[in-house]
Amino acid sequence: MKKPLSIYVHIPFCKHKCMYCDFLSFDNQTNSKKIQYINALMSEIRMYKPFADRYSVKTIYIGGGTPSTLDEAMIGNVLNTIKHIFKVDRFPEITIEVNPGTIKYTDLLAYREYGINRLSIGLQSADDEILKLIGRIHNYDEFVEGFEAARRAGFENISVDAMSGLPGQDMHTMVDTLTRIAELGPEHVSVYSLQVEKGTQLSQRPDILDMLPDENTDRHMYHMTKKVLRGAGYNRYEISNYSKPGYESRHNMVYWTGGQYIGLGIGAASYFKGERFNNIKNMDDYIEICEDIREELTKDTDRVRLYESAASILRKDVQTIYIESRMEEFMYLGLRMINGISRQEFQDRFSRDVFEIYGDVINKYAEQGFIAVDDNRVRLTDRGIDVSNYILADFILDK
Repeated sequence: MKKPLSIYVHIPFCKHKCMYCDFLSFDNQTNSKKIQYINALMSEIRMYKPFADRYSVKTIYIGGGTPSTLDEAMIGNVLNTIKHIFKVDRFPEITIEVNPGTIKYTDLLAYREYGINRLSIGLQSADDEILKLIGRIHNYDEFVEGFEAARRAGFENISVDAMSGLPGQDMHTMVDTLTRIAELGPEHVSVYSLQVEKGTQLSQRPDILDMLPDENTDRHMYHMTKKVLRGAGYNRYEISNYSKPGYESRHNMVYWTGGQYIGLGIGAASYFKGERFNNIKNMDDYIEICEDIREELTKDTDRVRLYESAASILRKDVQTIYIESRMEEFMYLGLRMINGISRQEFQDRFSRDVFEIYGDVINKYAEQGFIAVDDNRVRLTDRGIDVSNYILADFILDK
């Protein structure tokens, strides 16, 4: 049987970089640079050919940046190359991130033709003044127009991103945003708390930082999010993610359950063949390396040797993931999910009982009411989720 695999495609282009964004993305890039990058992406995909037939691709996620800033044909070329090299499952989940203000109805129709069946739309807030403060290029009405256009184009699986703890945000504007989202009825909602990252535009704007809600208000927003979305029929299946039944993000579940995935493009992260690595972050270097790959692929060359040679240049921070690290990740990623981790799956993967490895820490937090244990699962309680960062750190094994 073919092994399951997921693929992430990084599109680092956007119209305008948001104030809070610390992702590897660039605005004001020429069309020529975009074409060069897409050609490079397709070369990177082709270098996986020696191993591709061993895997069945279950999910593909096209993120960024803002992938919808590209001409739709470029997206189609990337997906067609993936389908040519890899065996893609008959019923894959294929997601593309889009931002209001960049959504064209004709592009949405083309996405459907390419097999894209899930959209992730970045709203962040329904308050236009807050959107201006954080540097978004759209207003709420444009978001609604894009959402409705997606429905007309035939998308039946739409995720909407929102944020809490934004400058100028209070409980009223937060609840208003969640209520408006719920009224539109997307299948999935992600709600993340703003993190002010060093080096972002926001981190250098004390006037806007002074407008951030205090920690207590942000905590109330977190609890209200669960209450409002649960009342609207959304199930929280991960700390920051909610969905209608059956619409959980299959791609993100791969990350949280320790599945294999390949990241394509600059800076993209992978967990493949027992190794974790990141691609280089310099765009010009990435394009040059992939041009060399494309040139070599035209020759009668040893494809495995080419893969190994190219990978050694393209990848940074390569780490072999040994069993201790795999157990750690299984626990601290799996416990982010509301259902927690399966004791039987831990046994099947590592040939050890989870209590043999983590009995002390599980029992400690169970006694304090932060962890719940039953015959087959270990999960965080609502109290545990509130202090999850503190608890999950305890699942790092001493080396």
